[in-house]
Amino acid sequence: MTIDLPGAGATTSTVDAPDFPMTRICPFDPPEEYVELRAKEPVSLVRVPDGQLAWLITRYADVRRLLVDPRISSNRHHPNMPLTESVTPQTRRNIAAVGRSLIGLDQPEHGPQRRMLIREFTLRRAQEMRPHIQHTVDRCVDEMLAGPKPADIVTALSLPVPSTAICTLLGMPYADRELIERSANAQLRRNVSAQERQDTSSELRDYVNRLVSAKEAEPTDDLLGRLILQNRETPLFDHDMLVGLAMLLLVAGFETTASMISLGVAGLLANPDQLAEVTADPSAMGLAVEELLRYFSVVDALPRVATADIEVGGVTIAAGEGLLLSFASANWDETIFPDPGMLNVRRGARNHMAFGYGIHQCIGQNLARAELEIVFRTLFTRIPGLRLAVDVDELPFKRDSNIYGVDRVPVTW
Repeated sequence: MTIDLPGAGATTSTVDAPDFPMTRICPFDPPEEYVELRAKEPVSLVRVPDGQLAWLITRYADVRRLLVDPRISSNRHHPNMPLTESVTPQTRRNIAAVGRSLIGLDQPEHGPQRRMLIREFTLRRAQEMRPHIQHTVDRCVDEMLAGPKPADIVTALSLPVPSTAICTLLGMPYADRELIERSANAQLRRNVSAQERQDTSSELRDYVNRLVSAKEAEPTDDLLGRLILQNRETPLFDHDMLVGLAMLLLVAGFETTASMISLGVAGLLANPDQLAEVTADPSAMGLAVEELLRYFSVVDALPRVATADIEVGGVTIAAGEGLLLSFASANWDETIFPDPGMLNVRRGARNHMAFGYGIHQCIGQNLARAELEIVFRTLFTRIPGLRLAVDVDELPFKRDSNIYGVDRVPVTW
């Protein structure tokens, strides 16, 4: 079956397709429609906010296969690249600029850039960051214990821990961290107006442009400074590409970890039997983090474009058509993760796709794992009586965000 999409020369107004993104009804579960789609229509048409149609891929095996298929492009400049929020033309240009660095590149351009950058995100580098992360978490917990009850996990830990780490990594003044938080919120919330999204995107781009320019003039001992020095020997990044890379790390690298801290704390407190497992055996925390990443799947779907005709699940996706590869659905695929709706910290879910798969797998996953392990272990060790101050259903979940999370997690002890 082949269905013409905008880039294939057809209009979309007469095609009946559900809107995407779909809404999470149960706070911890992916959209309930995914269960039926995986079973009956694993390759289905959906309509994104700008009116374009795209193919939603919901089965684990299909998502994993397509992530390594060279006929699938990450090119953010393609007019049929599905966007899950409404944007102005300027914001689309800003997105395309970010896409010139790593996440929007295909082979062969992608490989050399990733190899240069991967040196900054090795397991060894993440281990070197652990004392710094531990110091930050201890300080945050100290302040939380000294403050009033109930405390909010989001403001106490979820925001400051990853923003401190990313500022340290990039050599960015921590005093400017509020810009990261404000920009990430505006870029990822779907109820934000297109104009506000453009304004915050441009504000962040102007800031990062100045930051990169300063480091080009006088390289410092941080990720950007080292990349600039390496780039002088082996030119791979121009100025705009460095700006786009820094913007990507600031927004995506911050928000995903922040959301996982909030959801992870809420999820463990809502499942005391699972919390007891990890507090009784601290060595189980690594497994618990993998299961939490699978369970919450904060990034719902990854946009892509087909560069050639591809058959998936009996459906022919034509060259030029957009795709949405659903990590949230794949991570709850019953054929891979039995009883996926049960949080099981002993599951051993390291084959989840919360970090993606293939050449574009999240480059910061080692750092993210370190942050999550340290936060959860420290928090539940130092405050063993921690509990939610409200029912789970009363938590303000981010159902309007492209990275799922929660705005506040009030706790007491």
